[in-house]
Amino acid sequence: MRKEGRKPYVFEAKPGYVYFRKKGKYLHRFTAPEGTAEFDRQYWEVRTGKKMDAKQSWSAAIQLLRESDRWAAKSVRYRQDLEPVLAYLIEKIGDRDVSRLTQADICEAMDKNKHRVRFANYIPVAISMIFKVVRRRHWMPSNPAKDIERLVVPKNRQQPHRPWPDAAVQKWRAEAGEQERLIFEIGVGSVQRPGDWVDFTWGDYQPEGTGTLSLRQNKSDVPLVLPCTTRLKAALDAAKAALPFAPMPSRPILTLKGGQRMSYRRLAEIMLAERKRLELEAYDLHALRYRGVMELAWAGCDDDEIMSYSGHSTKEMVRKYAGEARQIMRAKQARAKRS
Repeated sequence: MRKEGRKPYVFEAKPGYVYFRKKGKYLHRFTAPEGTAEFDRQYWEVRTGKKMDAKQSWSAAIQLLRESDRWAAKSVRYRQDLEPVLAYLIEKIGDRDVSRLTQADICEAMDKNKHRVRFANYIPVAISMIFKVVRRRHWMPSNPAKDIERLVVPKNRQQPHRPWPDAAVQKWRAEAGEQERLIFEIGVGSVQRPGDWVDFTWGDYQPEGTGTLSLRQNKSDVPLVLPCTTRLKAALDAAKAALPFAPMPSRPILTLKGGQRMSYRRLAEIMLAERKRLELEAYDLHALRYRGVMELAWAGCDDDEIMSYSGHSTKEMVRKYAGEARQIMRAKQARAKRS
């Protein structure tokens, strides 16, 4: 509908749906109300074909995010996961006005990256974080990433973690290098994610009695105090005794030869090389957490007891890991009764 006093080529298809239409083609849908500066900017951009520099651009918004307390409060690992997505947004829409992004744009970007599902699913996560930073400046009227459904990894590409069987555990403890055995015992004994292993410091370890390890989980921000297994305590005590001097509480337990903090990537490289050497490549780092949960289930722990160790937020995830262990245990009990 063409209204008197309205700019040329502006057409309202129905209330609230205003377009730039020329020669019967809808070239642009306006996201700002008529009469506002933002509407005028969009109008002259589409009419002249020239992009105007947006002061409220994605590049500017991402810079605000990186300077915010919200960003600083995130773990190093989490920021590392999001950085490639932020770089992608700057490359693709860095000079665009943040208020012009639609949910359809986000879904299209996710579909274009569906060959890397984890990256694609981080796109709405990053946009939501940016929105929380710029909404007080009134740059974005609403969060376009809200309620967007995440992509699912196709079944033919899913690679479930294979739990470490007893034979693999025994071989590792007998033949793996000293550092690799320490990493292994931290993984199985703490029942935490590999990203948390590199954050343990000597101040987190209290050797009194059976020993404990304290942490705040990177992913869930849950604080935990974990009693050590006998093997984990022995490995930590041996590693501490091997140091040339008493370690400062802030010193990481897992370090490189020069004493620098071991990154998650370097830890993964070290363990992969040793798994290949011992022909145990089929069993990955994350499966050590799986093994730890299984051992708790074999010991007769219920879901709540396992969750107090693993820090899982739902029993569904615990049952996923513990279910196989309990099935094996029940089958052995059934065999004993059968015999």
